Amino acid sequence: MKDRQRPTVLVVDDEIDTCQNLADILSDLDYRVDTALNGQAALDLIQTRSYDVALLDLKMPGMDGVSLYRRIRKISPSTVAIIVTAYASDRATHEALTAGAAQVLSKPVDLAALLPLVDEVAHQPLVLIVDDDESLCESLWDVLHERKLRVAIAHSEGDAMKSLDEQTYQVVLVDLKLPGGDGRNILKLLRETHPDIRTVMITGHPEEFGDFVASAQKLGADAACCKPFDMHSLLATVQRLTRRNGTGG
Repeated sequence: MKDRQRPTVLVVDDEIDTCQNLADILSDLDYRVDTALNGQAALDLIQTRSYDVALLDLKMPGMDGVSLYRRIRKISPSTVAIIVTAYASDRATHEALTAGAAQVLSKPVDLAALLPLVDEVAHQPLVLIVDDDESLCESLWDVLHERKLRVAIAHSEGDAMKSLDEQTYQVVLVDLKLPGGDGRNILKLLRETHPDIRTVMITGHPEEFGDFVASAQKLGADAACCKPFDMHSLLATVQRLTRRNGTGG
């Protein structure tokens, strides 16, 4: 499992000196840092390891920072992007924030602004959503992201197991019925191997909700929710569980 004591940062900039300077500073602050000089090199790294934060230059040959982040988000939704640019404009900022970036900062980078921001987003509570409904996952990502939560997504039992081995989560939302698997298997694993992780069991079968709640409690789930969600109630539950783990705001 990933060492959560050392947050990970990916720095992507076509200027070698910029990459090296930021890598040196962040490494001295005990971040694990990788660098890439272009979008494709960054994607190659993202395919092989997870990052808490990606510092992305906006203007790069071949692939700009916003386009790169859109592709990173599909591979690693839990990676938080901070866009840096010497060409700041309202349009560029709006495009980056709409794509899901946490912040847009101007070049030359003001370290007094950048470093606290990196620390803040790297330590946001991490939530895993396990559900095969891709549009639902995207909607939940947007809503939870707005509440300063980092969100990973898995669409199957196998993907969830892999993700749990790579990251340390504060809260896991698990759909009962998954393609080729069962959400109860994930809850059993979490109860046996990660009892500190808070869990929410979800179902799309309201007619079975009474039995479902009893089953969720038996499996050690902290809460149970039924689709379609009462979003206010779900958000309150997730935020309560992150605070219970000592990681919420």
